[in-house]
Amino acid sequence: MNWSRTLAEYSAYLRVEKGLSENSVQAYLSDLRQFQEFLQQRGRSLEKTDAAEVELYLKHLADQNLAPRSRARKISALKNFFVYLVEEDLVADNPCLYIATPKLPRRLPEILSEQEVAALLEAPKLDKLAGYRDRAMLEVLYASGLRVSELLDLDVGDIDELGFVRCIGKGSKERIVPIGSHALRATDLYLKHARPRLCKNFRERALFVNQRGRRLTRQGFWKIIKARAKEAGITKNITPHMLRHSFATHLLRRGADLRSVQEMLGHADLATTQIYTHLDKGHLREVYKQAHPRAWKGEEK
Repeated sequence: MNWSRTLAEYSAYLRVEKGLSENSVQAYLSDLRQFQEFLQQRGRSLEKTDAAEVELYLKHLADQNLAPRSRARKISALKNFFVYLVEEDLVADNPCLYIATPKLPRRLPEILSEQEVAALLEAPKLDKLAGYRDRAMLEVLYASGLRVSELLDLDVGDIDELGFVRCIGKGSKERIVPIGSHALRATDLYLKHARPRLCKNFRERALFVNQRGRRLTRQGFWKIIKARAKEAGITKNITPHMLRHSFATHLLRRGADLRSVQEMLGHADLATTQIYTHLDKGHLREVYKQAHPRAWKGEEK
């Protein structure tokens, strides 16, 4: 395996799919290069790394008397890296499967307001081919809560006329997610007016293509959403994953039940979805006031 190429592709994944800041990406890459040096000193390859090798590396980290947060980050970097390698079929097994990560406070994901989402979705103008494509992608992403990789992996026909999108998520698990009329119309306009002119190769199955008629990449989408956010006047450090977070939060805010949101997001564990219930304390307070019989002071009228 070519370490340099693999780390370059992984860094793009961290920026685009996971929405990490540049400082976080560089920290993870530094941690992984440290692991690379450890393997090289022992004459081991990444493909043949097993659980015993990882345990030796963890002992190596423990001997350095690192701060708990630094050690936790290095372990997390390694675990996430091997999850990525398995998903991309670059290694057969995950040697970190049973390695425990030290528990640290979890950061809440940043979201866009409904007004910011509306401005972002309206930013692409339908006077250019890219405008049709970009609006369709953003509408589908917000309407479905797909991961960016799932969006870009869609083929022609994966969105049906009834308003459902079929995608393949983590672990090669298929799920069917409904999308609204706005996303369906935006996709229909893109397919009628833009994609046939962007893509001349009838063998290309990708739904969303670049200017060369090939499947759009994560890096390409990252540039698009950054540019569209700037056009929309959004000052937040927007990431593609932020639309997924906003999708879940807005659904829960408007009364969707947690398990339905879990299914649409493709989360294996409900606890992963529950983080979105902590994002809107004001909404929770209003729900409590309206629902709890002893929430209000004074006599009932």
